[in-house]
Amino acid sequence: MHNRFAFFVVLAVLAAAPWLGAYPVFLMKLMCFALFATSLNLLLGYVGLLSFGHAVFFGVAAYVAGSALRDHGLPPEVALLLGAGAGATLGFVMGLLAIRRKGIYFAMVTLALAQMIYFFCVQAPFTGGEDGMQGVPRGRLFGMLALDHDLTLYYVVLAIVAMVFAFIGRVIDSPFGRILGALKENEARTVSLGYDVDRFKLLAFVISAACAGLAGALKTLVLGFATLSDVHWTMSGAVILMTLLGGLGTRFGPALGAVIVVGLETKLAAFGTWLADVTHIAWFQGLGESVSIITGIMFVACVLLFRRGIVGEAAQWLAHRERTQSRVSRRLMQHDGA
Repeated sequence: MHNRFAFFVVLAVLAAAPWLGAYPVFLMKLMCFALFATSLNLLLGYVGLLSFGHAVFFGVAAYVAGSALRDHGLPPEVALLLGAGAGATLGFVMGLLAIRRKGIYFAMVTLALAQMIYFFCVQAPFTGGEDGMQGVPRGRLFGMLALDHDLTLYYVVLAIVAMVFAFIGRVIDSPFGRILGALKENEARTVSLGYDVDRFKLLAFVISAACAGLAGALKTLVLGFATLSDVHWTMSGAVILMTLLGGLGTRFGPALGAVIVVGLETKLAAFGTWLADVTHIAWFQGLGESVSIITGIMFVACVLLFRRGIVGEAAQWLAHRERTQSRVSRRLMQHDGA
């Protein structure tokens, strides 16, 4: 109930944000990466599978959607479906090869496969190599709605992301999601109950990869380009940081982590310039070059001080407070009864 209320509150805030002065393109970028982080959370937070190659679904889908829009003139809805389909297909192939491995071996297999695809993207002619894929048009949705205007595209992206978030929430709350949770807690016991755990892992891997692919396709539609950084292993590291920072295994924690990390990468330089102007301290001028250091410090602090992430720690604190209040209420009732 609380998750549903929070979902609609956030949705209402995002719907009003452009009219309150927020930059639509920046908000759309945040939503794309929030969806990307949430897709990894489905795999890592609810199944316990650490994928070090998750960027490959994001990046390849970005290239596929960009090529569909720019090179083949396909409408944006088809490009997005192709991007999500490319992510799901890659997820199925990689899942078949990696899913029987556990722990660090699973992570290393996904990383190795992702690096193979990265080097393919470096050489493939349609990706543009190190120059990237530039000049991707937005097109017309269903042949009627022109997406050239940022505000129009913003509400289309918001609707798509909201539907995918609702879908992921439904997956988590479904019997399938309960089995994934049991698998994470005790795989041997889940096997003893007669479940084919490899099949459930593979299906979760494919769903996660499809959502990551849709996030990558949306990112290309919004920004108009796709680059090798989208498919590089550092992007996988960044999305893991987003997930851990916000709260592993929470509904909205990874999205919050994505907002923090992407916000720092995008706005830290401007904030440093503002601080330098206000304080007249020249050091702040180069603050934007210290993003990697700051995110590294945040990751270390997350591991050492709040291992459940921001949302996870907040939820734990609220639960502890409610239990404390409940105990106090029971004692007062017992005292009054006496």
